Amino acid sequence: MNPIKVALLGCGTVGSEIARLLDHHGEDLAARIGAPVELTGIAVRRPDRHREVRADLLTADAAGLVASDVDIVVEVIGGIEPARTLLLDSLRANKSVVTANKALLAEHGADLYAAADASGADLYFEAAVAGAIPLVRPLRESLAGDRITRVMGIVNGTTNYILSEMDSTGAGYAETLEEASRLGYAEADPTADVDGYDAASKAAILASIAFHTRVTASDVHREGISSVTPSDIAAARALGCTIKLLAICERVGEPGEEHVSVRVHPAMLSKSHPLASVGGAFNAVFVQADAAGQLMFYGQGAGGAPTASAVLGDLVAVARNRVAGGRGPRESAYAALPVRPIGKVSTRYHISLDVADRAGVLASVAEVFAKHDVSIAAVRQEGRVGDASLVIVTHAAPDHALQSTVDDVRQLAVVHDVVSVMRVEGEQS
Repeated sequence: MNPIKVALLGCGTVGSEIARLLDHHGEDLAARIGAPVELTGIAVRRPDRHREVRADLLTADAAGLVASDVDIVVEVIGGIEPARTLLLDSLRANKSVVTANKALLAEHGADLYAAADASGADLYFEAAVAGAIPLVRPLRESLAGDRITRVMGIVNGTTNYILSEMDSTGAGYAETLEEASRLGYAEADPTADVDGYDAASKAAILASIAFHTRVTASDVHREGISSVTPSDIAAARALGCTIKLLAICERVGEPGEEHVSVRVHPAMLSKSHPLASVGGAFNAVFVQADAAGQLMFYGQGAGGAPTASAVLGDLVAVARNRVAGGRGPRESAYAALPVRPIGKVSTRYHISLDVADRAGVLASVAEVFAKHDVSIAAVRQEGRVGDASLVIVTHAAPDHALQSTVDDVRQLAVVHDVVSVMRVEGEQS
């Protein structure tokens, strides 16, 4: 058969690994697909800086490569532009797309899907969420006949490494981040990871697939990990928990009045939960569905080889569709559920206060909690010289009620400081 011609956009850590695997495993891939795969070009900004690949494949003209006679465009550039324009042009020309670009999908996924539907091309993006872990395909194919109610996961390896190290060594956030950078777990500019932007993009993609609803990154409530302290880590340990940056996607509300809740934030996670044992730079996602029950997906969430593995899996699927004359799954957004604002989302909370060490303090604080209808589940008070530490764990309460409670508690004369407020997940409320 005629070869399946592939254009590769980007040749960094992931792109160079894709090119290597296409070269080394060409015969096996051809046997799996039913036709040979031919890499016709690689678009990069500076062709003279990529000696790891054949010089005749390199070009700085990405638009020209996309417009050439190719069947599949693989994009590992990242960012919004020029990736958005290049992929829209590809799809409109009936060229199937495989991408690892989570930010683009989280912001402009609807546009890409529309272009793919109009031309009949495929749009695959397994590598955009959790690297080599098979997750996107199970959600949109294997579980297509089920009703997914919750997707909760650790989807950023950098933050998981930092929090795991803080837990095991007792070190602070700044020094652990510095060590993560030295070891290559954190980028030179770690903002996207540590401030939760990366995880928020992935959460938007997961929620869109799981709940058949268009969710963008701007719909995701986002908090990072820079405010997590060794004291928070110790408090979590005392509670039988560990701290993780979690992406939480939920279908909430009664039938007929359902909403989607999507949030990314650090949380104290019960050590009895399967995600609590996920350490280092690994990723894991926990899925709950009506019929399938509880499912766990775990593995390498980033890196050149793992991400390239996911890209090649998509490439094989898309190429098979080309050979057989079929099409892959399309966007499923029929449910169009509204996104519930974070203020109306209920969860449990751990609040740590510095208070005066005298009689009546607990009663004053408890009165404020009662005023806002936030139920207290547990209290621990430890006296010190001149003041005391008061730790309160609540039952599930709406975020807006908790925030109002904390604001009022700050005004109490007996409260010196609100040291930390953190959500608690993985336990019965």
